[in-house]
Amino acid sequence: MNEPELPAIQRFKSSDGLSLAYRHAPGTGPLIVFLPGYMSDMAGGKATAAMADAMARGQACLLLDYSGCGESEGDFANGTLTRWRDEVLSLIEHVGAGTADDPVVIVGSSMGGWLMFLVAEALCERAGPAALAALVGIAPAPDFTDWGYSAEQKATLEKGEIWFEDNIYGPEPTPYHPAFYTDSARHRMLSRGIAVNCPVRVLQGQRDPDVPWELSLKIADALAAQDVRLQIIKDGDHRLSREGDIALLLSTIAEVSA
Repeated sequence: MNEPELPAIQRFKSSDGLSLAYRHAPGTGPLIVFLPGYMSDMAGGKATAAMADAMARGQACLLLDYSGCGESEGDFANGTLTRWRDEVLSLIEHVGAGTADDPVVIVGSSMGGWLMFLVAEALCERAGPAALAALVGIAPAPDFTDWGYSAEQKATLEKGEIWFEDNIYGPEPTPYHPAFYTDSARHRMLSRGIAVNCPVRVLQGQRDPDVPWELSLKIADALAAQDVRLQIIKDGDHRLSREGDIALLLSTIAEVSA
């Protein structure tokens, strides 16, 4: 069976005038919103698989590039959780979802998992808990600027300097910028609790070199929700992008969308 062709890239003007790129496939609700990880974009394999599967099932789906990423305008150095959260919220509103009548299933990968919780909390405040159908985290990494950064990295960023780290996923080092680090401190949530009450599913590789699998237990403890299920993939890495991993992701999204 051939996969459906993805919708063309569309453009949306952010509140600060940047042209943001997104793909929107209309269909039945709830709308699936895929949030990529740090320095990732909507062209990734998990994002495109999620949209193709949604289209095949007739379900609505939204992919997007944060400002400074992929096909969107902006400087990545200016990207922060606050900025990207607000961009996601604006795009959800733009396509007519994120309400009690048109709820969303938010899927977040790595940093996108942190953003997923922030967007979910904001939607609950704006439209009530019925605006959320479910959350699906793929190695979600809330608070990673705290537990994932070394003392040297934190000190460098606090001085306003960029930190470059070897990148096991590509030839160029990964830059971490002071703006993101400074802003992230206001959004740490594991100690304060995550005010989300919808069903939550977390997929986590036990061989993940970036996000320790034990973090998923802390996330479950921090969540207000009671319908929380964690699935540990014993031989899974951080990306969880193998054929079997993606099949598990798609079946999980379909299950919480029913």
